[in-house]
Amino acid sequence: MDIVQFFFHNLDHIGFLTLQHLSIVVVAVGLAILTGVPIGIAITQSRAVADKVLYVASMIMTIPSIALFGIMIPILSTVGEGIGYLPAVIAVLLYSQLPIIRNTYTAITNVDPALREAAVGMGMTAWQRLRRVEIPIAVPVIMAGVRTAVVLNIGVTAIAAYIGAGGLGELISRGISQTDPRQLVTGAVAVSVLAIIADYALLWLQKRLTPRGLHVREGT
Repeated sequence: MDIVQFFFHNLDHIGFLTLQHLSIVVVAVGLAILTGVPIGIAITQSRAVADKVLYVASMIMTIPSIALFGIMIPILSTVGEGIGYLPAVIAVLLYSQLPIIRNTYTAITNVDPALREAAVGMGMTAWQRLRRVEIPIAVPVIMAGVRTAVVLNIGVTAIAAYIGAGGLGELISRGISQTDPRQLVTGAVAVSVLAIIADYALLWLQKRLTPRGLHVREGT
């Protein structure tokens, strides 16, 4: 009962922290899409390069988030941004690369060769084939990678509160430091609910972006 009362008494503040949280995730994952999708497409030209790029992205994923924040503090301190919003965005951007690059690479390489041959037979250039055939077919798999990145990094962003980036992690960190279960539970539940809502919203978007022909094929 205390937790429910705390939630409603602090609804405005929780809403503000939620917007801070979303701001970090949306900006970082947006930048990750702008970089990760082109990288995923580019590495389809060489299996050796693809293996190296995916290995590096996988290594980044193994770095604990609090350690990555710690690494960036002295680096970004040289430009006066050692703590706060910027290191949080960079960390989430780095963590988003693997699912987006990997899914893009997998989706493009798994396009039916017969469709590529048909596009070539129609006189399409490599760019036209990519834009009109390969990317539309790859959209569902790419979006699945984006969903993974968003859900994963909603959790990672909660750790960013420890470097002054704000977000729902503030409730969790204060709940731990003040031994206050109301803040701790409210923060944890809010992060979980936000991840679930984001996942379903992106699933809806994924279905909207999927070409109708693929919907028909999946339904048969």
